[in-house]
Amino acid sequence: MASVMSQVVLHPSVSQALQVGSTTLGRDKLYRAVQNFARFYAWFLVSRGHKADSARWTALKSHLGIARKLLRLGKPMEHLQAALRATMAAGPAGEQILTIARQLSYFVYLTLDTFTWAQTIKFLAFQPETATKIGKLANRSWLVGILLSIAHAAVKTARLARERNILKASKQAEKDVGLEADREARLRAIATARAAVRHQFIIDSLDLWTPATALGLSTMNDGLVGIFAMISSFMALEKIWTAAGKK
Repeated sequence: MASVMSQVVLHPSVSQALQVGSTTLGRDKLYRAVQNFARFYAWFLVSRGHKADSARWTALKSHLGIARKLLRLGKPMEHLQAALRATMAAGPAGEQILTIARQLSYFVYLTLDTFTWAQTIKFLAFQPETATKIGKLANRSWLVGILLSIAHAAVKTARLARERNILKASKQAEKDVGLEADREARLRAIATARAAVRHQFIIDSLDLWTPATALGLSTMNDGLVGIFAMISSFMALEKIWTAAGKK
C-alpha cells in the first residue's frame, strides 16, 4: 500500500503540477480557466431557468476574479520594464513600436485594475461614476493591448515568412556543408518562432471578446465569452506545463 501511495504522490506528473502551481503565472491561468468555466456554467444554468443553482457559480467567478487581481499586484511594473527593454532592444522598427505600445497598454490596464480591486475589497471608495470610468478605461486599455498584440503577430509573421522564403531560395546556391547546416538551423528557428507567434495569436483572438463584450462592442453572450477565455487559459497553461516539464 505504501508503495502504491508513493508511486501516486511522487509521480512526475504530480511534481510537475506542483511546480506549475508554485508560480504566480501558473496559478493565475488555472484560476482564470476555472473562473471562465464558472462564467459559462452560470450562464448555462440561467438559460435553463436554474437561477438559484447559478448563484454559487456566479459567486465562484466573482471571487476568483478578485483573487486574480490580488495575484497581479505589482505586475504593471513588469510591463513597464518590458516596454523600457523594448526601447533598448535591436530589431525591426515596426515590431519594436508595437511591442512598446502593447506593453504600455497592459501597464495602464493592470494599474487601473489594481484600483478596481481596491474598490471591490472596500479599501478605497470611489464615486459610482468614477468607478465606472475606471472600469471602462481598464477594459479599453486591455482591448487595445490585445489588438496591438494581434498586429504585432501579423507583422512578425510576414517578416518570418520573407526570411523563410529567402533561405529556401538560397538552397541551390549553397554547396558548403557548414553553410547548409546553418541554413537548416535558421529554418528550424524560424519555424519555432512562427509556431510561438501563431499560438499567441490564437490566444489573443479568443481573449479580445472579454473586454469587447464588457465595453458593449460585442453582443456575445457570457457562455461563449466564458468558453473562449477558458480555452485561451488552457492554451497558456499548457505552455507553462510544457516549460515546467523541460526543467
